[in-house]
Amino acid sequence: MAFDFILMLTENDRTIPDAGRRLDEALAGGARHIGFKDVGLPVSELKGLTDTIRAAGGRSYLEVVSLDAGQELASARAAVALDVDCLLGGTRAEAVTEVIRAHPIRYYPFPGRILGHPSVLAGTEDEIVASARHLAALEHVHGLDLLAYRFEGDVAALMARVCAAVEKPVIMAGSIDREARVFATAEAGAAGFTVGTAALGGAFPTDEPGFAGQVRALLDLAARGRARSTAPRRLALVAHDSRKAQLRAWVLRHARALTGHRLVCTGGTGAMIAGAAPGLTVERLQRGSRGGDQQLGALLAIGDLDGVVFFADPTVPHGGDVDLQALTRLAIVHDIPIALSPAAADMLATSLLARAG
Repeated sequence: MAFDFILMLTENDRTIPDAGRRLDEALAGGARHIGFKDVGLPVSELKGLTDTIRAAGGRSYLEVVSLDAGQELASARAAVALDVDCLLGGTRAEAVTEVIRAHPIRYYPFPGRILGHPSVLAGTEDEIVASARHLAALEHVHGLDLLAYRFEGDVAALMARVCAAVEKPVIMAGSIDREARVFATAEAGAAGFTVGTAALGGAFPTDEPGFAGQVRALLDLAARGRARSTAPRRLALVAHDSRKAQLRAWVLRHARALTGHRLVCTGGTGAMIAGAAPGLTVERLQRGSRGGDQQLGALLAIGDLDGVVFFADPTVPHGGDVDLQALTRLAIVHDIPIALSPAAADMLATSLLARAG
């Protein structure tokens, strides 16, 4: 995730009664990551929300607020039945992963001790960080959902410590109701943040009336927060043989911006980049002819890439044209930016990798 804004159709930790109407407004405002809680509406209506989000090209999220073990497992089974893309929250990760492990759901449990309803985050910083490390080490946990602003201590320090302690993405949730808090989550290294009640209440300044205006204001905040983000990006770099030298030149020109980020490459391209810029972090997959393009496609499908740079040569026929088409299709389906030329790659680097001074 590249510091995404997740809109929650929730108020006071419950899905709002008119979530369907609000969803139409959210989509009109440009929201692409949209979620709801497991309480407030019947499962049949939640299924309708999920289907509408997917049909619009968005990603759906279910956040668990149940504190009872039986209810939490029921919520995990509901997530499977709803076929949501991501399951957020919950405190019983070992049990929940047994329910979802055979399904494509991305799972982000709560670290720390969660108390009450609306939920608060209890415990010391050290206890929460230890919990985050434990959860992130579990095989079927894909990230964390940190109730940062429901913590009574030093929130900025807690967010930074949790993000630094784990390599998996951390989403910040709970009471993010002003610009300063959005920017603080970005500066701490968060992969994204959720907003629900505040947007429904019109908390964010905007020149446009209505809920769609709130969504647009939050998308703008997320874009500005992305420039402050300290979270490393995971960027795929690929090139046709006749464009490898061009990609090498692009990498060397952007080496400073790429430092600290994770570059994922098919085998031959990865070897070339690692040799040209040894200071960069390069993860090599199989060579394209041995399945590397398919490995990249799998990473796109599960949301593990923040962007793709594929320097393609349209002037000559390639055996890998089908693979390029497949990668392009998956990037569109999963709303991940893809650049197919140096000019487009320059814009992607400016948007995705540039950090505010």
